[in-house]
Amino acid sequence: MMKKIFGVLLTLTFSIALQSQRLPAGVVPERYQLTLTPNLQDATFSGDEIIDVRLTKPSTMITLNSAEIKFTSATVESHGGTVAAKVTLDPDREQANIIAPKTIAAGPARLHIVYTGILNNQLRGFYLSETPKRRYAVTQFEATDARRAFPSFDEPALKATFDITLVVDKGDTAISNEKLVADTPGPGDNKHTLKFATTKKLSTYLVALLVGDFQCIDGSADGIPIRACATPDKKDQGKFALESAEYIMHYYNDYFGIRYPFGKLDLIAIPDFEAGAMENAGAITYRESVMLLDPKVASVNNYEEVASVVAHEMAHQWFGDLVTMQWWDNLWLNEGFATWMESKPVAQWKPEWHQDLQEVSGTNETLNLDALKNTRPIRQKAETPAEISELFDGIAYGKAASVLRMVESYVTPELFRKGVQNYLRAHSYANATAENFWNAITQASSKPADKIMSSFVVQPGAPLLHVSQETNGLSVSQERLFSDRQLLGSSQQVWTVPVCPRAVAADSIASCFLLASRGQETKMSANVPIFANGQGRGYYRTEYEPSLRAQLTKQLETGLNPAERISLLGDEWALMRVGRLSISNYLDSAEQLKGERLRPVWNEVLTGIDYINDKLVTDTDREQFRKFVSNLLGPVYRELANASDLEEKALRADVFLRLGIAGHDPQVMAEARQLTQKALQDPGSADPLFAGAALAIAAIDGDDALFNSIVAKLKGTTDQILRGRYMRALQHFEKPELVEKAMELGVSGAIRNQDAPMYLDGFLRNPATRPQAWAFVRKRWNEISKDFNASLFGGSALVAGAGQFCDADAASDVNAFFKVHPVPAAERALRQSLERINSCADLKKMQSPNLQSWLIEHGGTQTASSEK
Repeated sequence: MMKKIFGVLLTLTFSIALQSQRLPAGVVPERYQLTLTPNLQDATFSGDEIIDVRLTKPSTMITLNSAEIKFTSATVESHGGTVAAKVTLDPDREQANIIAPKTIAAGPARLHIVYTGILNNQLRGFYLSETPKRRYAVTQFEATDARRAFPSFDEPALKATFDITLVVDKGDTAISNEKLVADTPGPGDNKHTLKFATTKKLSTYLVALLVGDFQCIDGSADGIPIRACATPDKKDQGKFALESAEYIMHYYNDYFGIRYPFGKLDLIAIPDFEAGAMENAGAITYRESVMLLDPKVASVNNYEEVASVVAHEMAHQWFGDLVTMQWWDNLWLNEGFATWMESKPVAQWKPEWHQDLQEVSGTNETLNLDALKNTRPIRQKAETPAEISELFDGIAYGKAASVLRMVESYVTPELFRKGVQNYLRAHSYANATAENFWNAITQASSKPADKIMSSFVVQPGAPLLHVSQETNGLSVSQERLFSDRQLLGSSQQVWTVPVCPRAVAADSIASCFLLASRGQETKMSANVPIFANGQGRGYYRTEYEPSLRAQLTKQLETGLNPAERISLLGDEWALMRVGRLSISNYLDSAEQLKGERLRPVWNEVLTGIDYINDKLVTDTDREQFRKFVSNLLGPVYRELANASDLEEKALRADVFLRLGIAGHDPQVMAEARQLTQKALQDPGSADPLFAGAALAIAAIDGDDALFNSIVAKLKGTTDQILRGRYMRALQHFEKPELVEKAMELGVSGAIRNQDAPMYLDGFLRNPATRPQAWAFVRKRWNEISKDFNASLFGGSALVAGAGQFCDADAASDVNAFFKVHPVPAAERALRQSLERINSCADLKKMQSPNLQSWLIEHGGTQTASSEK
């Protein structure tokens, strides 16, 4: 499943049994024959299912997964005889027991099950998706919801082939994993029957069923048919996604040395879909907002997101679909791999998007998560659906990808690729473990990838390296990184770390060594400063001894390359958070970027400005901070006024947003109000890069008229990019009565079920609305939480949003509330939120005086950002 939509994706669960819910061993499925007949009007479906299985030992009972299914009949055929079976249900375990009247012999057997189910409105299993014109029946099965569409052996290692038939209304069509091979009239005058080709061996969570009036545009790559499909009114908005898929398909066929493993590829945009996208084999499903683009309103950000999401899901066709993890504890073999892989074809296709630098930024973000005491190892035990759901986080996606990039750089990209190809060939149409992968890389490269990867996969956290430069080399030691400064030095963990230092000199190349002990020295003669994380590829933080740090920060803009600048800025931020540096050191470094015009480098600083503005600035120093923001960002905004490069224009838009939100720059706020009127009158006439930022800035002191205009626009469009733009604007109003009205939309039905939790979360993340939003969430909890069992984000998003407070009293309040109102699959999210609040409170106490002193010294006189 796709890694991001609003930050990290979490798959919530719906049965919280304490005991393991694993199926008993002894029965292996080999083939499913499924015939499903959805009734869109009644929101029900009927199913007729045959499962060919193999028993490894005699038994009178076969247990499979089933949830919200009503069995009409069940028979067992074995060794020439057929008997009617009794069915008993275990709802807590989401299991059904097929009990035969006599022993079923070891060997082949056939189950025949007739049943009915519901097309739910909960965005999981076989569910309803709706537009103003009609209903659709669609599926989302990862991780444990195929059992809601058909009784099944719903575990990733229990792969089988699928013969799928859908009986649908006469005017409708259907899409599934493989090509349509037959379309026959009936049964009756108002139905027709669509039969699809037999799939390759698949895990149940990768099956896809979609019914409605979807229309598609056609393409191909390397002889493989590719389609982009959507509701009829939005069919043509899939053109860029199709173009992306065609380029990426050829790239992956070449990179993996294995031709695309399925018969065709469809990309399908679904009106109601909570995940970003889902990698069903041959039939990838998407949120409309990450697949469909109207060129009149889409910005370069939207194009980048679509290309990256398409690349991520297509990578899954090899990593996850062709080769699937043995069990969910190795989810990272799916998600980490796809996250690592997604940037490669996009970087080759669109080098101007600087995917390599975005990867380093992603590593910084993940290291911040992994510094929490309440992080987890990449490989985490999980047995119940709730435990499985908690694995869909920034560790499975971001940390795993960062570790893969580090090892790839260490063993060399070509040898790493050879190991990947060997791994895929060895486990095609089967399952694999972490050991299978790192052993393949070790054998291909003759380097100890297994030792490196095992140290990063099986233990939580990340290293903090301490580096000093001596006359004849470097002295390097390690400890575990913590965001809680009280915990630094408390862990005895040791990683096998590939350290790749580079002398800060023109044309110098990083050379690597392994740090496998608490500390060691290495010879590396250089008469210039040495940067320990060459190219920013390492998954660790670095603390330099003061004189070396001073030399490196002086050469931040001139001596370090862009990736290293991002890495060093991330290190400075992390060390400031734990008191190893003053916030004045970090701000001094930020001020050195006067000549920087690369968007990914600046975004590292802009993220820091957002945090400081939200958490650390007090009423006393607010005006000085606003002057600092204008002084720092105003020159960039002015200089890029006539930029033609799209990434530079996007950087100008990023700066524009911060000048308005954090700087309250009068000229920018006036520009935002003018642009807002233009964007509301005709969304296609406003620059898409600036329109969303302008709406958000204008909303800060917006009145009833502006509020009503935005709400009307929100209710009047189905374009998901525009809807997202309007929802983000509503989160920035500050007048209490308008904030209340805006939040009411989140429980009124005006915000789609897929968006409501993240919409409300936005008010918790805005410091101006946070207290009012928290009061609203508590007061309206029964309404807000009623659909959490239907949500991939749901309560976890709001638990994370509650972690945006920055005082100890708030931590106590949040903890007390969620103890009384526990949220499914959000236990770790709650612990992390409480840790973040307490860490922030400590940081504010520690660094606010330093910030105030620095601002007094450096605030200067405010400079109007629009000055010519």
